[in-house]
Amino acid sequence: ASSNIFSTQDHAAAAIAAAGVPVFAWKGEPLEEYWWCTDQALSFPGGLGPQLVVDDGGDVTLLIHKGYDLENGDRSFVDSEGGSEEERVIKALLKKVLAQSPNRWHDVAKEWRGVSEETTTGVHRLYKMMEQGKLLVPAINVNDSVTKSKFDNLYGCRESLADGIKRATDVMVAGKVAVICGYGDVGKGSAHSLRGMGARVIVTEIDPINALQAAMEGFEVTTIEETLGRGDIYVTCTGNVDIITFEHMEQMKDQAIVCNIGHFDNEIQMDRLNGAAGVTKLNIKPQVDKYTFPSGSSIFVLAEGRLVNLGCATGHPSFVMSNSFSNQTLAQLDLWKNKDTYAVGVYVLSKKLDEEVARLHLEKIGVKLTTLSQKQADYIGVPVEGPFKAEHYRY
Repeated sequence: ASSNIFSTQDHAAAAIAAAGVPVFAWKGEPLEEYWWCTDQALSFPGGLGPQLVVDDGGDVTLLIHKGYDLENGDRSFVDSEGGSEEERVIKALLKKVLAQSPNRWHDVAKEWRGVSEETTTGVHRLYKMMEQGKLLVPAINVNDSVTKSKFDNLYGCRESLADGIKRATDVMVAGKVAVICGYGDVGKGSAHSLRGMGARVIVTEIDPINALQAAMEGFEVTTIEETLGRGDIYVTCTGNVDIITFEHMEQMKDQAIVCNIGHFDNEIQMDRLNGAAGVTKLNIKPQVDKYTFPSGSSIFVLAEGRLVNLGCATGHPSFVMSNSFSNQTLAQLDLWKNKDTYAVGVYVLSKKLDEEVARLHLEKIGVKLTTLSQKQADYIGVPVEGPFKAEHYRY
């Protein structure tokens, strides 16, 4: 199953299916079909589920845990008022499954031994479940491996953000004012990407350390409210909700471009935008929509507020994703090999494995490493072959 309604490349999915692997994914799934696909991917023979899960955004993990809680009598999620359109779809699915198969999620979890999570957003979900005492299995936080977060999040976004915006709009970036909401690794890559194309980049931040980093890199740092009427391109990179509100969009410069590369579409208030009285929506082409406000001004929203690099392009280049997927492979092997010793909790891969992932990618780009002498290794207190940094080292 996919992790995003727009992320599947149909030709790639077809090739996987032709190889005999069940595929429940296609590009442009409505939300109901997306969650149906997720449910189907968890439907193993005999009513059981997977032994290991590779997750991206935490949707599989969330569905199993919410269903498990519901079967235990906790209806707080399914009976809660409001929520996004996607939450309403999930609630409806869980109620339907409960009526048809009251023990479905307990059966799915019977042989589940672990999950490895790819994204910042998914990792936040894991830690939250662990703090609440609800996490069912050991989990490996792949996102915080250095060879993931400092490469996929930073260098991947540095290339794929611009690719998505250009494919969707063909706009000239040079000279435009670009507003990057969030200056974590994704925001850093995004800000440098658009500055490299000649944009005048403004950063918004809540964290004083990240804000200071952005300022020291030469970016203007201010609030999103201060940019309204100036910004030509808005990019959310936070993993949080309501970063760009309906009121923000109403006040934006005419024909501003709005997109997201954080994770879920709730970084932008898409539900409010789509339901607002007097706002008209015109689809220009797939994943490019023009919204016109009663005032006559308009904005262009890319990928319906979901990940622009996946919805409007094909995501990160394969080389940088090889780093991430190497970590996922190592995490899956570790979870299975040590399935009888891992306690329920959230873990990260060791520094030694992190360095090994990087080492495996050096030859491809012509990198030659210097080798420490024994004297040098002894002097700084590390093995000759590594690992070379302490677990707390910040790259």
